[in-house]
Parts: sequence; C-alpha cells; structure tokens
Amino acid sequence: MDADDIRRIVAESVALKERFFADKAPLLLQVGRRMAASLLAGGRVLAFGNGGSAADAQHFAAELVGRFRGERPGLSAIALATDPSVVTAIGNDMGFEAVFRRQIEAHGRAGDVALAISTSGRSPNVVAGASAARARGLVTVGLTGNGGGEVADLVDHLIDVPHRDPQRIQEVHAMVLHLLCEIVEEAAPR
Repeated sequence: MDADDIRRIVAESVALKERFFADKAPLLLQVGRRMAASLLAGGRVLAFGNGGSAADAQHFAAELVGRFRGERPGLSAIALATDPSVVTAIGNDMGFEAVFRRQIEAHGRAGDVALAISTSGRSPNVVAGASAARARGLVTVGLTGNGGGEVADLVDHLIDVPHRDPQRIQEVHAMVLHLLCEIVEEAAPR
C-alpha cells in the first residue's frame, strides 16, 4: 500500500457516502422519527449484529441511553450482544442462531424497534432475530449492505448500502447510526 492507495480508498468511501445519503436521506428521516416515536411512547430499541455490527449496535445503544449531543433524559436501548452470560447461555443451550431471537422474545414488545445490523443480511442469528421481531409486532429496521440478503424480506424499513465491501458498508453504517441518533435526539424532550 502507498499514499495513492490510501487516497483511492478514501475517495471511494466518500463517493459511496455522497451517493448513499443523497438517495436515502428521506428514509433515514422516516426511520429516525419512527424510532423517536417509539422511544418517547415508552418503547425501546433492541439492536443486534455480529462482530463489527455488534460493536455498532452497542455504540448506538450507548448513545441513546447516555446522550449523543445534548442533555436529555435517557432513552431505552439494549444491544443484544453485550451480555456474555446471556449470549453464552443461549448459545450453549439453544445454539448460536438463537442468541438474538430468544432475547427479542424476552424483551421485545409490539411497538418497540428492532434494529438488525448485518453487512451481508445473511447472518443466521440476525435473520432469526429479525424474524422473531416481526412476529412479535416490533417495528423492524434492517441496516445492511449488498442487497440486504434474507434480512431484506423481514423488515419494515431496509437501509441497505449498495456495495460489496464490508469495510465500506460499515463506514456508511457508522454515519447512518449517528444520523439516527441526531434525529431521535432532536425529537426528545430536554
């Protein structure tokens, strides 16, 4: 790798973001406002994914429970990959595919928001979680890439990054989550 490679990678990332956000801004407003409505009515956001997407879910939940930019009351959000005792117990007893489904069954209520994050949209445990959320009447949001995989057919709102490279997809996901935080926080009482 050299400096030209770095410039090329950054240019590709910037171009993808410009195209994506020019096209998806109305969808992000719709999803953010729907999340805000659920949270302000006493609902919660249940966010989940694997690997880097689990970290994204955790970051998003932390911004909602804590604060993003301004002072406001805490908002109810849970990242479903963050409790190792729960994840390993479910994984051991029911299989790794059940780790998000089982927690959705335990914590999800109609009107809550389930945020399924997967760069491929094909992770079996994320697909199972999205399916369980839909069955329980949660508002389902898929944050995906490359067409959305199986998650695309299980969500009310698909935020799909049209790219194949997981790194570029995750770079867009990070900005999507920050924008959703801003939209939610704008609606929250101070």
